[in-house]
Amino acid sequence: MSVLVILLPPRARLSARAASTDGAPPAAVEGYSYVLSTDGLQVSSHGRAQPSLMPRADSVVAVLADSDVSWQRLTLPKAPAARLRAALGGLLEEQLLEDDEAVHLALAPGAQAGSAVWVAAMHKPWLRGELESLEKSGLSIERVLPSSWPGDTPQGHFSEADGAGNTGNARIMLCHADEQGLNLLRLDGSLARALLPQMSVQSTLWTAEPAVAAPAERWLGASVRVQTQAERALQSVRSLWNLRQFDLAPRRRGTRALRNALRQLRSPAWRPVRFGLATLLVLQLVGLNAWAWHQRQTLAELRLSQERLLRSTFPEVRAVLDAPLQMQRATEMLRAAAGQTGDNDLEALLGAAASAWPEGQGPVQTLRFEPGRLTLAAPGWSEQQLTQFRERLRPGGWAVESAEGRISLSRAAASGARS
Repeated sequence: MSVLVILLPPRARLSARAASTDGAPPAAVEGYSYVLSTDGLQVSSHGRAQPSLMPRADSVVAVLADSDVSWQRLTLPKAPAARLRAALGGLLEEQLLEDDEAVHLALAPGAQAGSAVWVAAMHKPWLRGELESLEKSGLSIERVLPSSWPGDTPQGHFSEADGAGNTGNARIMLCHADEQGLNLLRLDGSLARALLPQMSVQSTLWTAEPAVAAPAERWLGASVRVQTQAERALQSVRSLWNLRQFDLAPRRRGTRALRNALRQLRSPAWRPVRFGLATLLVLQLVGLNAWAWHQRQTLAELRLSQERLLRSTFPEVRAVLDAPLQMQRATEMLRAAAGQTGDNDLEALLGAAASAWPEGQGPVQTLRFEPGRLTLAAPGWSEQQLTQFRERLRPGGWAVESAEGRISLSRAAASGARS
């Protein structure tokens, strides 16, 4: 999965340098440094560009400079998620120099209530402004990462203090393996030399940017591994840290959530899932087509059986258009020729009406018959008599309709089909 790493420039401490003429962050005007990796392991390309001109990638992250993150150690309180941020602000009130509203806090990965954890602190208005500037350019920042973080292995990294090729004021980031955390110090001061004995030079992983590698080895008295700024930024991507927490957590809703899901599905890690879904879809289509073919064959066999039965029973039928209907009509013709009464004949309908005729009602005055339906005049019938008449005929499969002083009697199946 390709990754685009955007290096946020260090926050300017002076207000005159912190904003451009239009109030936007300077990087929004001058562009951002970026690192592109097609596999998340090796640097594919790097450079500097405006956010809208940066290369596209499956995942976009931002990395903060060491000077923009401070680290505090505390015991994580047991508080609800909605009140955890306020609880952290209360515990760190003495250690933080800014007001609580101007500080953004983030917990270490896997932090558990009641245990000692590291908390990262950043300047919230500045970080929010940088993220909004990037996202307005169409970039969806999934994670915000620190360049260095406390860990189990002691590390030291030498870098340029101003990033302008001036190696005379290089600085060192010391990551201790204990609760001392991180220290960002200049090499020309005495504090860095004073803290050095607390770390084992042989067991510490020392790295340095190419421009300060030689001065770093002279100052340290040992060799260091050269690590470019792009390689160090890509190394941060492999950490579990994500500083986008609490009110700066990304809100993935609507089209953004769908876009992120589709992007994750297209990643190499999900290739087996895509292959499995495609295979399942093909099998479903093949199975549906096979089942449809089987159903068509079954229906064809049933139609052929009906035609054979019609031809064998009624040899006089030559053209078979609708075998069930033609067989029904032929049967009705044989019944009528034999003089037998059918269910839809007048005799059957009159007999059904007579069997349910309400007590106290005289003989019917007028009637109208059409095949399968008998209409009788029923003036003056009460609603109770109509209901009784209908209920008496319903068990026999008859349907009764009433309207404008008339009642119509027919077979229930025929009535349902007619409606």
